[in-house]
Amino acid sequence: MVFSSLEFIFRFLPLFLIIYYVMPARFRNAVLFLGSLCFYAWGDLKYLVLILISILVNFLAVREMKRNKVYSRIWLIAALLFNFGILFFFKYINFAIENINVPLRALTHGTGIASLQLGLPLGISFYTFQAVSYVIDIYRGDCKENPNLFRFATYLVMFPKLVSGPIAAYGDMVEQLEERRYGLFKFEKGLKLFVVGLGMKVLIANRIGILWNDIQTIGFESISTPLAWLGSFGYSLQLYFDFQGYSLMAIGIGRMLGFHLPENFNHPYMSKSMTEFWRRWHMTLGAWFRNYVYIPLGGNRRGTGRLALNMLVVWLLTGLWHGASWNFVLWGLVLFLLILLEKLFFKRILDNSRVIARIYMLLAIPLTWTLFAISNLKDAGIYFGRMFGIVPGINVNAGDFMKYLGQYKWLFIVGLFFCFPFGKRLFEKFQNSIFCTAFLFLVFWYSVYLLANGINNPFLYFQF
Repeated sequence: MVFSSLEFIFRFLPLFLIIYYVMPARFRNAVLFLGSLCFYAWGDLKYLVLILISILVNFLAVREMKRNKVYSRIWLIAALLFNFGILFFFKYINFAIENINVPLRALTHGTGIASLQLGLPLGISFYTFQAVSYVIDIYRGDCKENPNLFRFATYLVMFPKLVSGPIAAYGDMVEQLEERRYGLFKFEKGLKLFVVGLGMKVLIANRIGILWNDIQTIGFESISTPLAWLGSFGYSLQLYFDFQGYSLMAIGIGRMLGFHLPENFNHPYMSKSMTEFWRRWHMTLGAWFRNYVYIPLGGNRRGTGRLALNMLVVWLLTGLWHGASWNFVLWGLVLFLLILLEKLFFKRILDNSRVIARIYMLLAIPLTWTLFAISNLKDAGIYFGRMFGIVPGINVNAGDFMKYLGQYKWLFIVGLFFCFPFGKRLFEKFQNSIFCTAFLFLVFWYSVYLLANGINNPFLYFQF
């Protein structure tokens, strides 16, 4: 079940909100916990037990850590091994087997290890990282509270952020779990944010995503160079509005429940460098890697060589976090190289020159997202070859670019407008006006109309 589904909008969410607000405030965490388990079970019942085991193991590790300081590091290591162990097993074991099989089959004339028939548990990358933040925050003393099983369980499974973030550290959420304020204005603001996110997802991301689907159907060898670039720009917009739409819906639901979840995006496409881009894109993931990987490794405090090594570790892990595939590893390496080169040589030039920076980002953003989008490296090579005209096309329709530009030009215009702060400024200025309410009313019901007519609806980041 996803936020932009009719089942969620008209069944789960209204029923949950009624029960949540009918109950006295002291019981609302219990309602949130049980409702979140129902939400998760609706989407992935067979792996519900896995998240319950994760709750219990992490809580017991932290309790023992607090009880006996002498063995606290041992319990920390045990908890980290458990969390990353289950993440590796479910997400990366088949990737490891595939790569082991390459030399093994060469040596044994075709014999290899059979892949495991595993599905990827819903949200495992997100809730595992949040469980790790809980363990580390309490170990380091960033969160002073005594371990509370029910509070931790509610934090880990709360459905607005359970399956696709934002990644909220336990230390930032514990006070809100203990006490939070409710109000009609906060509820209204949350509802409006939810509708804005729904519109981004359904009216922009889903519809512009059809362009990328069409290009895949045509075949990468059979598209013109201009269409290859148009497809990469289209995918870049689709990915942004897909994930930003989900994040706004999550933040909006959180507001309706009295929580302030962290923002995940800050207009990344207006960045002047890849360094700045990754401070604005998926900010909660970036904060997690900074706080729990980059800084503990030494950050930038130990010279250029150590800086490069620490950045390499972070970006390899970032790539692998997004998926068990070599294109994600290569994508992480490319970003590492670009950001390292910026830091060492030309970021100052980018910061001081709008023209050079815009041209640079106009190339870097679609090229890196294209590598992100295409899991097969051979297919990625063909696509890049078509982008630069170095791979010959097969049965290319010379008019394909104008055809698809005509179909999607208004989506590109609207998408570019909302990529920049203009849309946010208008919303903040007029959000309490009757005109904004009427506009969002139309956005909501048009989105519902498209969903009812079966428009393609999965969130891209659910696969990560």
